[in-house]
Amino acid sequence: MSVFADLVQHLADLLHPLFGATAAAAAIVLFTAFVRLLVHPLSRAAARGQKARTRLQPKIAELRSRHKGDPEKLQKAVLELHAEEKVSPLSGCLPGLFQLPAFFLLYHLFSNTTIGGKANELLGHDLFTAPLGGRWADALGDGGMFGGAGLVYVGLFLFVTLVATFNYRRTKRMMAANPVVPVAGTGAMTKVMPFMSFFTLFTVAVVPLAAALYVVTSSTWAAVERAALYR
Repeated sequence: MSVFADLVQHLADLLHPLFGATAAAAAIVLFTAFVRLLVHPLSRAAARGQKARTRLQPKIAELRSRHKGDPEKLQKAVLELHAEEKVSPLSGCLPGLFQLPAFFLLYHLFSNTTIGGKANELLGHDLFTAPLGGRWADALGDGGMFGGAGLVYVGLFLFVTLVATFNYRRTKRMMAANPVVPVAGTGAMTKVMPFMSFFTLFTVAVVPLAAALYVVTSSTWAAVERAALYR
């Protein structure tokens, strides 16, 4: 972790002439963008998978009619169709799964007071008046909702709500235009999917601000990326 801490610190030093005291926050945003670029091929593959599943809908409609009175046979037939066409119903989860290590690395980096036996200097960096190692609860206890740090979180919450609302409307439109037959284990996920982006609000509220910046940047990137890939 000390190597990653040095990387973030060096990147912050490089960005300091442009961003001043918020250079570390800018470094985290830039790091997130780099991770998203690495994951982009998986996102493109997930988009191709979604389009392939959409093309299968006429065949799935036939299976639905054929096995109308037997849900178990319908689920099995749909799974067999996906396997035959080499389409994974869960391929869309891969981009998120491959980002988890980067998120947890930032989480631990800004949750520890020491790194490699030395004081964690990154905890001295802020986003405006909010410490990158602090949480929303800390901001509420130091000036309240509309204190300096509290206002940083208010801005983040408003921004996340805008992105989540955009994702919700786009996902609902896509699901209405391309209804799918849920396969085993995905029925509940399909119902929850339009609301997934709003879970980001909870994440931002409970993790260190540095990790929250990663989540906000990544979710915004994903919203723009999906709008382009699924248009």
